[in-house]
Amino acid sequence: MKTSHIKIALYLTFTFLLVECSRVPMTGRRQLKLLPESDMVAMSLTAYSGFLSSNEVIKSGTNREMVTNAGARISKAVMNYFKGSRYESDLAQYKWEFNLVNESTVNAWCMPGGKVVFYEGIMPICQNETGVAVVMGHEVAHAVARHGNERMSQGLTQQLGGIALGVALSDKPEETQALFQLAYGVGTQVGVMLPFSRLHESEADEMGLMFMAMAGYDPREAPKFWDRMNAMGGARPPEFLSTHPNPEKRASNLAALMPKALELYNGSLTETLPRK
Repeated sequence: MKTSHIKIALYLTFTFLLVECSRVPMTGRRQLKLLPESDMVAMSLTAYSGFLSSNEVIKSGTNREMVTNAGARISKAVMNYFKGSRYESDLAQYKWEFNLVNESTVNAWCMPGGKVVFYEGIMPICQNETGVAVVMGHEVAHAVARHGNERMSQGLTQQLGGIALGVALSDKPEETQALFQLAYGVGTQVGVMLPFSRLHESEADEMGLMFMAMAGYDPREAPKFWDRMNAMGGARPPEFLSTHPNPEKRASNLAALMPKALELYNGSLTETLPRK
């Protein structure tokens, strides 16, 4: 067998083992995750710092307060939920930060390491702190589920020939950094974000609903928020909704999940938290 064929076979075997061993927390779905979370966290710090330095960060006001409050409560609930699990060591690397930027785009994102940014444009749709919690739970879920890692793993395989991240960073630093920014939607221009798949979005809806409920936010606000988001879309939905399930499917999914979410909302995990 040729050396190149051996390398391909070893790569495919390694990938298969990762898919077998890698599962999304809470949902248990198998996923392709080729990159160590520590590498993703390190890359996120560079992208996050660059983004904040080139955008106006809002440092006071009601909207800023709602973002930081919801972020603190949801991140605490997430850390408590995964305490003692095999995911705790990955989350131990997270140093949570929550920022609001003066940008009219309807968007928000969360990077590995717990770096969260809301854009001012999404705040009127949130309306209140519970609405912010809907988005916060959804975006935190993307990070906790390592959806960006999954997308970047696919990108390294498809665009950079499946080379290791270390090699990609040394040989193709600009391409690798661009791939990371696409994977996490870091940018404000229309079309810059590589969309999450509908599978990822549905998974983030489910996990985010549970996270907000664990944090003491009424999960029954989630369908109302998504109704408002869908209503503003018109003929061309916001980029935030580009690959989400259609409104009817989302409503059905949320209705099926609501009994479990309400149980968490009313359960012991929220007893010491103020209700919203």
